[in-house]
Amino acid sequence: MSKPVRQNILITGASSGLGEGMARLFAAKGRNLVLCARRTDRLDALAAELTASHPEISVLVRTLDVNDHDAVFSVFTEADQEIGGLDRVIANAGLGKGQPVGTGRFDANKQTAETNFIALLAQCEAAMQIFRERNAGHLVVVSSVSAVRGMRGNVTTYAASKAAAAHLAEGIRLDVLNKPIAVTTLLPGYIESEMTAQAGKTPLMASAEKGHKAMVDAIEKEPANAYVPWWPWTAFAKVVGIAPLAVLRRLG
Repeated sequence: MSKPVRQNILITGASSGLGEGMARLFAAKGRNLVLCARRTDRLDALAAELTASHPEISVLVRTLDVNDHDAVFSVFTEADQEIGGLDRVIANAGLGKGQPVGTGRFDANKQTAETNFIALLAQCEAAMQIFRERNAGHLVVVSSVSAVRGMRGNVTTYAASKAAAAHLAEGIRLDVLNKPIAVTTLLPGYIESEMTAQAGKTPLMASAEKGHKAMVDAIEKEPANAYVPWWPWTAFAKVVGIAPLAVLRRLG
């Protein structure tokens, strides 16, 4: 059975990186977009570019800090009404800040945990409220391949928050399993972005072009879970899933 066309798509964290890349590809497919992020100037520039290249689509821009939970609900609800019904929400906004636990940077780790899980919960609540009322829709939660196991050093809290994101998505999926509402967990590996640039040289880094295409291709298929790009991250996740701690430490 072919998947329904999700014409109206909301993307959080759309001002750069993975969110911006996905927006460009969905625009090229003729989809209408709601672009949300804190940096409205970048969203405005992106929206102008996309509507100039694809005049048949509608692109709405909304200023949104996902840590402002009330704003998440109001922005999603208003966008749903203005665009004629959201068909897909991609909860992509996230933060990669962090330091080893116990080294005096609770502030950084707390901010990462709150953005990647509590703010994600708000996005999922707002999206699912819309989809449950309509009995249709597609929720996409952007997790990370780091969610497979605990990670050390600067990535400890980030990996834990992304594991929480994956479990949240699975719980929602179970809850609507027999309804026409799809829930997809994306688990990207290393893809060129502002966030990965801060991490320095990283093995197996996919180009932004390859990574964004892999994410959009996976989203369109609406699987329960997808490691992207498929190679090498599906195999990587299987190996990491059973690796002893001594091996995991060397990977950190």
